[in-house]
Amino acid sequence: MKKIAILFLSLLVTSITFSQNSEKAKSLLNEVSTKMGAYKNMSINFSQTLSNKEAGINEGDEPPIRGKITLQGEKYSLNYLGNQFIFDGKKLYVINNDEKEVTITDGDMGGDDGFIYPSKLLTFYNEGYNFAMGNLKNLNGRQIQLVTLNPIDSNSDIVKVELAIDAKTKHIYKLIQTGSNGSKTTFTITEFKSNTSLSDTFFTFDVEKYKKLKFSID
Repeated sequence: MKKIAILFLSLLVTSITFSQNSEKAKSLLNEVSTKMGAYKNMSINFSQTLSNKEAGINEGDEPPIRGKITLQGEKYSLNYLGNQFIFDGKKLYVINNDEKEVTITDGDMGGDDGFIYPSKLLTFYNEGYNFAMGNLKNLNGRQIQLVTLNPIDSNSDIVKVELAIDAKTKHIYKLIQTGSNGSKTTFTITEFKSNTSLSDTFFTFDVEKYKKLKFSID
């Protein structure tokens, strides 16, 4: 009976500790989302690297993919993988400069392909994840708090997401996504600006411009 009581108490303490840890992690993420979401707009330069040990791909084998995204509310303009994505709040315009074509769809990019897009950086974790506080690290004089997110769905294409958060500014510094195929995608913010002056047409797709450039528009 005594051993059972000790085991029960141990499990109870572990459960309470895990719950408190999870609540601290969710609270920090909410603080980050509130802080970054309060800006009138944000301009983020980023780099992305990919590694997969099982496939023999190590981080650093290939140069990082670089991109830039400007967000204002639900609207954004994203330069990524040689394409430009413009979301005006209703329609998504994907401009492929190599193929000289524009694809137009209703609504925003979804997450059905198991990838966390830069445009979803502040909201992707709101549903479908459990949270845990990680270590606090010193990185070049900056205090970086790690938070681990594990998908609730055991069949998810994402196995784990790690967020590195600047403990002082409450800005996201890095996101590391581990896929079920063993791949690890690292998304690092290299430059961050907020509340910059944007034109009224910044998130507007200029149809006439691309017609003159002989782009096919679908």
